[in-house]
Amino acid sequence: MDPSGIRAPGGERWLRRAERFGDAFGLVFALVVVTYVLTSLLSNEGWDSVVVMLAVSATSVVALTSSHVRAHWVHIAFYLSALGLVLAVIASISGDEFWLGLGAIVQVLLLTAAMAAVLVRVITTAEVGARTILGAISVYTVLGLLFAFLFEAIGRIQSGPFFENHGHIHHSDYLFFSYTTLTTTGYGDLVPGGQPGRMFAGLEMLIGQIFLVTLVAGLVAVWRPGTSLRKRRERRAEEASGRPPAGPSEPDALPD
Repeated sequence: MDPSGIRAPGGERWLRRAERFGDAFGLVFALVVVTYVLTSLLSNEGWDSVVVMLAVSATSVVALTSSHVRAHWVHIAFYLSALGLVLAVIASISGDEFWLGLGAIVQVLLLTAAMAAVLVRVITTAEVGARTILGAISVYTVLGLLFAFLFEAIGRIQSGPFFENHGHIHHSDYLFFSYTTLTTTGYGDLVPGGQPGRMFAGLEMLIGQIFLVTLVAGLVAVWRPGTSLRKRRERRAEEASGRPPAGPSEPDALPD
């Protein structure tokens, strides 16, 4: 993404701000963790839902900017985030969960698209560094959030309870179940009562293990800590001695 083409909705240019977020997957991961904590502690109703959606919006916009997507898509993400927040505020004021459901759909789609952009950026990077691995871990962590949202939606739609022998379910129970499933921990205290919950739980287990074994483990295997720092030192030494640099730098690389 060329940050020089980005403009805020009010027309003010924010080039310098956008440049700070390039490949900022450490910040993306921090925002993902904040979103997880807020989703666990807060309820999915009232003004709590507005706070959660604000965290999801910030995570999605920063993730898209860090992934170097076109400025056009960052604009769309910004407006969709604002739309989701407005719908959550309307739901909080009116007490009508219909608006909250619409806002949640918007935010989930936005978060999915943002993590897909991060994944593409991680896969196509020329050099594996700490930021690359943080980007992959961010995607893995968001998978747990997305499946939790899916499980809760199924529990709201289907006639019977989602979990077997659990009539009173808290919002955070879906999140807890999702991450124990994603990591194949399986405490056994929460079990889907039927379909399609069991099918999606099995799918989450498969995706979680395949993601860890193939992508994250592969990135860690080829990661050479300190490589980028050593290259920068060699480049500065060559510049100080007046010699031309050994070769062109790779702008698409993610440094350690």
